[in-house]
Amino acid sequence: MKDYVVGMGEALWDILPEGKKIGGAPANFAYHVSQFGLPSCVVSAVGDDALGKEIIENFTSKGLNHLIETVPYPTGTVQVEIDQAGIPQYEIKENVAWDNIPYTPQLESLARNTRAVCFGSLAQRNVVSRNTINSFLDAMPQTDDTLVVFDVNLRQGFYNKEILCNSMKRCNILKINDEELVAVSRMFGYPGIDLQDKCWILLGKYNLKMLILTCGINGSYVFTPGNVSFQPTPKVEVADTVGAGDSFTAAFIASILRGKSVAEAHSLAVRTSAYVCTKKGAMPILPEELTD
Repeated sequence: MKDYVVGMGEALWDILPEGKKIGGAPANFAYHVSQFGLPSCVVSAVGDDALGKEIIENFTSKGLNHLIETVPYPTGTVQVEIDQAGIPQYEIKENVAWDNIPYTPQLESLARNTRAVCFGSLAQRNVVSRNTINSFLDAMPQTDDTLVVFDVNLRQGFYNKEILCNSMKRCNILKINDEELVAVSRMFGYPGIDLQDKCWILLGKYNLKMLILTCGINGSYVFTPGNVSFQPTPKVEVADTVGAGDSFTAAFIASILRGKSVAEAHSLAVRTSAYVCTKKGAMPILPEELTD
């Protein structure tokens, strides 16, 4: 068996005014990890319907390893409406397939052969998938080299303090953006201090290896005990920002697993994310100067 890098959680369709697009952070993460030459796998669930079959066919055509169960719930969709100011509004459908990812013997076997996993808060809104994620983390090798990445994604109130606390305790790398950090700080009771101080508090409180803070056009930070790396955000012609954060995480984790320093991994993550912003959709093919 290989040492897999796993993206775990929601697989869904974004239903946009111009048509539908495959969405879901775990698949974006796993796809980009595979472009850096590491064995990756996306874990999720779809319904026994045309939308579910199309997701599996799409991943197969991309050569993306997947452990996607078919369950008796509809495949997940997100209705995306664009308001008059051009701001997208999302309605994430509930009680769908990815809310009900089963914990199977195959999934346990994958967990035992996983060297890094990335999971979020959205996929934990339902107890079934939440328990599956926790069982997967329990079954993974408990070594210093194992990377457990919690990528916070606060959507539509589908989160609470208990889920966030437990996930931060379970991970050793936390990824969060500036808006999420403000919301989490309010919830945890330290709203009045600057963003960097909040990061140092979380790093120490949860005994993290690293904390990644992304601040959009204002750059990004990687905090490690006793050190901080900063990278400005490159100025590029933006086609859309869909999946840019997932490609950042994928490039960063792939670099760390290949033995690169935090500064090298951070630099590659920023350049990869900027490139993805110049392309439509979350899964463009990356150029060789990034993946070599």
